[in-house]
Amino acid sequence: MHHPRRRLRFRVSAPRRSLAGLLVGLAAVTLSSCGNLSVASVDVFPVPGSRVAPPRTQIAFRGVPVDRLGRITVIGTRTGRHRGRVVADSDGRGGSFLPNRPFAPGETVTVRVAGALVARRSHVARFRVADPAPAFAPMPVRPASRVPGDVDSFRSRPDLRPPSVEIVHPAARSAGDVFIANQNGPLQNGTMILDADGNLIWFHPVPDNEQASDFRVQRYHGRPVLTWWQGALGPGVGMGEDEIYDSSYQRVAVVRAAGGLAADLHEFQLTPNGTALITAFYPVRWDASAAHGDRQAIVLDSVVQEIDVATGLLLFQWDSLDHVPLTDSEQAPPSHAGQPYDYFHVNSVEDDDDGSLIISARNTWAAYKVSHRTGRVIWRLGGKRSSFRMGPGAQFAFQHDVRVDGRDDGLLTIFDDGAGPPTVHKRSRGLVLKLNTHTRTATVAREFTHSPDLLANFEGNFQSLPDGDIFLGWGQQPYFTEFAADGATVFDGRFTGGNSSYRAYRFPWTGTPRTRPAVAALKRGSNAIVFASWNGATEVAGWRALSGASADRLTAAQVVPKDGFETELSLPYARYVAVEALDASGRVLGRSAVVAVG
Repeated sequence: MHHPRRRLRFRVSAPRRSLAGLLVGLAAVTLSSCGNLSVASVDVFPVPGSRVAPPRTQIAFRGVPVDRLGRITVIGTRTGRHRGRVVADSDGRGGSFLPNRPFAPGETVTVRVAGALVARRSHVARFRVADPAPAFAPMPVRPASRVPGDVDSFRSRPDLRPPSVEIVHPAARSAGDVFIANQNGPLQNGTMILDADGNLIWFHPVPDNEQASDFRVQRYHGRPVLTWWQGALGPGVGMGEDEIYDSSYQRVAVVRAAGGLAADLHEFQLTPNGTALITAFYPVRWDASAAHGDRQAIVLDSVVQEIDVATGLLLFQWDSLDHVPLTDSEQAPPSHAGQPYDYFHVNSVEDDDDGSLIISARNTWAAYKVSHRTGRVIWRLGGKRSSFRMGPGAQFAFQHDVRVDGRDDGLLTIFDDGAGPPTVHKRSRGLVLKLNTHTRTATVAREFTHSPDLLANFEGNFQSLPDGDIFLGWGQQPYFTEFAADGATVFDGRFTGGNSSYRAYRFPWTGTPRTRPAVAALKRGSNAIVFASWNGATEVAGWRALSGASADRLTAAQVVPKDGFETELSLPYARYVAVEALDASGRVLGRSAVVAVG
């Protein structure tokens, strides 16, 4: 579902480099060659000089097969020598040393590799283990206040109680189905697929006191899959795992964060290489005095990880505290001791086509182009130290979902919330910026706003559709809108009650459930009223009712077109009924169980 992307290249020269920057630069290393062996690069994570490695970190090596690394020695200044095992990555281009026991907070770990040079053309790399703060306690999910008609109910599927949706502006043209994940109940949270008319296609409720987010279609091993994050919430962050389901709605893989961290709700992006880019939040004890905070503050390290889906191994890790100082934040430290300082707040990660990453940070009001090998920040867009001069109207605030738009060279798309609080802009907008890497300027190419105006304090996304349209999810606000390229609204929908979806997308999708169609029936006068549905089936065009005096002798009674998620059929009373789902040519796709008419 992605367009071919253009590279956003820009090198920023600086007269001086910080000590942290010098240490991070050591992550790109060279494997020595002898004889006819060619030179290869080896990257190690945690990056040499890192200060925020978790106690349960794994040590990842990328660039050569693990059998070329030679003997690996790992020694902590407090815990001594660590034994462990080496496991290869699924692509054969690296692997990880998995220690048998955790490291100690505050210690320095030295890694020696006999067969490769890992820092300054030596065999040695060092990193520091952070002092973790207590993990977040899950927060209870607060359901939205009830309003009339805010929940849909179905006689054939009484277990499903999704929030209702209304279409404010019907689709002028259909470009696929709508993918959202409600966050505020009021009865169930879960992932939802809607058709172009706003009718429910599939609802997958998550357990009580959990939420789902970032629900969309991606590709895994060349096939379309459904993906989303699922878990519990902390203070503005998530603690869970990432799900991958196939077109029959069966789980095919689950992705978890490495190093003892928990996957966060803000990003789950599959790459063509069978890997996943995810985010995590890591609370650590940190000196925040430079930002007028406590010397022993609890600071949230925003973490980006690339995970090998097949093995669960870490391939790459980027920690905001290693690369972005607290003083870059637009957020003041909390006034009460013990409250976490979320100075950065990563909320999107984009894999650019030159091998770098684009990372968005809500609380610095900036996006960062980052080396995928070393973690070095190549440039900053927005915020206090922008590498670009921001043109009129180009400055964004509390932004989400920064992406490279491959349809034109140098374009970046952003959902600009504009409010936090404080309110910086009068309205939220979908923003397209043109980056000129020669003049180092960023100018507004286009922007998209809702009518009436919407202002979101958090969340939201910007999706460029293949036909040139733009699809926006308004985050905290209950709307999702499609615009033509000229800014005209061609579709607008919303939750009926006080609900929201972290992101909203539109994708083509074909789903064929392994389950059977559902049916329920009741007696109404001399008729049997039959209710038919099939959660997730996209190819159903009609329903055929079957009825009879005995459960094993049913005959066709009636055929009607499909009408939304649940179709109602009326037929002369019979003791038993069943239904068959039909496609557009009349072929039977599935048959329900036989039920007695109540």
